[in-house]
Amino acid sequence: MFPDREIFLRSGGRVRFVRISRRAQIIGAGCASALVLGWGALTLGMIADSAGVARDRAALTQQGQAVASKAKAVNAYRQSVDELADDLEARQDFMEDIYRSHFGADADKGKDAVVGQDDRKKAEPAKKAATLSARISEAPGAAPLLRIEQRQHRFAALLTDAVRRRADKAAAAIRSFGLNPDALARNAARAQGGPFVPWKGDRDALTEDLRALAVALDRMEFLERTLVAIPSGQPTAAPMLTSSYGYRRDPFNGRPAFHAGLDFPGRYGQPILSAARGRVSYVGQRQGYGNVVEVDHGNGLMTRYAHLSGFGARVGQSVARGDAIGRMGSTGRSTGTHLHFEVRLNGQAINPRRFLEARQDVLQIQQTAKARFADVGNRG
Repeated sequence: MFPDREIFLRSGGRVRFVRISRRAQIIGAGCASALVLGWGALTLGMIADSAGVARDRAALTQQGQAVASKAKAVNAYRQSVDELADDLEARQDFMEDIYRSHFGADADKGKDAVVGQDDRKKAEPAKKAATLSARISEAPGAAPLLRIEQRQHRFAALLTDAVRRRADKAAAAIRSFGLNPDALARNAARAQGGPFVPWKGDRDALTEDLRALAVALDRMEFLERTLVAIPSGQPTAAPMLTSSYGYRRDPFNGRPAFHAGLDFPGRYGQPILSAARGRVSYVGQRQGYGNVVEVDHGNGLMTRYAHLSGFGARVGQSVARGDAIGRMGSTGRSTGTHLHFEVRLNGQAINPRRFLEARQDVLQIQQTAKARFADVGNRG
């Protein structure tokens, strides 16, 4: 493959030759081959390095995507926990607000005051929710918040049950006076108003059990306020009656007549007391009644005190049960010193005897409601 070779060179009329031996050819070919192989190896190395760099870049890109995904998951987790905490805080604020508005106490003290020892024994624990929302289940670290949420739901259920039973007692007491609490509620529902102040919390935070609690508290509030305003106190310290409610023989002409109230005898100038809390709606004279004081107790209930010798209240004045509002006399169509006492519902006279002869248990329920409103007022 590598025979000896002679190369002739002619220059300036002279001929020269260069002899290339077989050994020199082999050495030259080997050097050339080595150069080619070295260049090829270098090229392959550069290609391999480039591929390694590409792989490293791909790995770094994948790791970056994984980190970004983890960061996104962490942000979603934090957001879900923050949202759950906000919802719980909104629910707690809602429960405390409606509790203070009805009981004048914070929720921690109020739970014992409203539910009471007996009620806690009778109340059944609320059933746990079958499923939780997806955003909560995706946040396993929010377990303490979930326990708080379950406690809130349980407390709301217990409190709602206790409030409903207390409202039912007030409704039964109202019925014992011959009044229909549902009819009174319908009349009261037509008299509502006030500026619209939107709820600032998350609408989802106001769950169904909290809505039920708000409705129950509103019903209890109305029934107990109505019960407190029912005239059950004695209008004067008279031990007997001289004339009852209903048809009687008229003391002036002897003809049959309807007597719209009760007559209490007494001494001239004896104090006349408001039979329930309310607002004085009329002070003056009415035909046949003489000097009159009328007290509006709300929900269509009104008491009238007639034949007075003097007044002890003015129109618009708020009075409590037992407050002196006048003095006994014999003005108007009267045969002697006495008090004519009437109870009217929506302008129609009803028998006052049922109010003045209420059962002791009914009066106890009324006093409990009265004490609650007094406590709310004292707490501001």
